[in-house]
Amino acid sequence: MHIEPGVVDGAKLALSYATAALSFGLVGKMVVDDFKAKASPTGLAARTLITTALVFSFFEVLPHHPVGVSEVHLILGSTLFLIFGAGAASIGLALGLLLQGMLFAPFDLPQYGMNVTTLIVPLFAISKLAARLIPEKKAYVDVGYKDALALSTAYQGGIVAWVAFWALYGHGFAVDNLSSIATFGIAYMTVILVEPLVDLAVLAAAKSLRQVTDNGLFNGRLHRAAV
Repeated sequence: MHIEPGVVDGAKLALSYATAALSFGLVGKMVVDDFKAKASPTGLAARTLITTALVFSFFEVLPHHPVGVSEVHLILGSTLFLIFGAGAASIGLALGLLLQGMLFAPFDLPQYGMNVTTLIVPLFAISKLAARLIPEKKAYVDVGYKDALALSTAYQGGIVAWVAFWALYGHGFAVDNLSSIATFGIAYMTVILVEPLVDLAVLAAAKSLRQVTDNGLFNGRLHRAAV
């Protein structure tokens, strides 16, 4: 989902600064919501370190290929949300992306505002979607394939929508640009075939290893109902 250099440049980058500021506001909202759900500052800090390390490894270690206007990554946003909570997942996505750019891809830093927006806004959306889809009496380890698929589809669909927006904003509706956007979208949506299965596998592992995963290093909702 990295926006390639040159897709948006010059004065048009100003919009990315504004959307990044909005995204950081959403990160703050998700952190506050985690605290309202009785997350401890220490637990949130620990989960943030874990998610940052995971996101950094997702970008650098997992397969990623340039396709069309961007790159196809297996980011596992819905997995991070379910296992670690929206607050830690959002900070981890923002910091992991920044570290990856600073250490290995400085040419991506001018696009950081666009890329962080592309990651954070869909995460906020699935945090709200989860509240509607998953009953408060159900722990996340009991989430089924249908709900996992819905969350993954919403997250990955949000990423594709933002990438398409940035590409259209940068280069308009030229045929070549539309073709590149379509190619990226088709390739990226294949992630939906994988991510729900990863979600369920990780949740099943967490359920079977409750003695290890029922603590402050993981989302409080993982093993417990909201009420």
